[in-house]
Amino acid sequence: MSRTLWKTSLAVTGAAALGSVSAGPGSTWYERLDKPSWQPPPAAFPLVWTPLYGLIAYAGARALDRAGDGAERGRVRRALAADLVLNAAWTPLFFAARKPRAALAEIAVLNAANAVLVRRAWRADRAAGALLLPYAGWTAFATALNAAIVRRNP
Repeated sequence: MSRTLWKTSLAVTGAAALGSVSAGPGSTWYERLDKPSWQPPPAAFPLVWTPLYGLIAYAGARALDRAGDGAERGRVRRALAADLVLNAAWTPLFFAARKPRAALAEIAVLNAANAVLVRRAWRADRAAGALLLPYAGWTAFATALNAAIVRRNP
């Protein structure tokens, strides 16, 4: 698994890096948005995302290795790649482009991609699928937060 884990770690790091350079929770624009009281403080986001990205890399590698070399491995690989592309796209869309409504539509698609990824990983290896559940849960929470921001900032 070490070779696969190295590859999934590189892919996940790329998605995380794009998000990290695009994030702007301290920007004047973001500060001025009306946000719900239940939004976590900005410092919470890297504390949550760091282990989630680790889980995605590990679970992805585990699912890929357990899927074998056939068609199922290709399906897991495509699901992981699509998910990471969508994951990486949300932060620039929300923060850099300042388009919360577009980001909300995008994160809805990401939630669907998360469901596909969890299902594909689960089929290959139940532990891998289970390891992805916190990520899917956090993304669902982020969707609710994004929706609340859109509602509060017409």
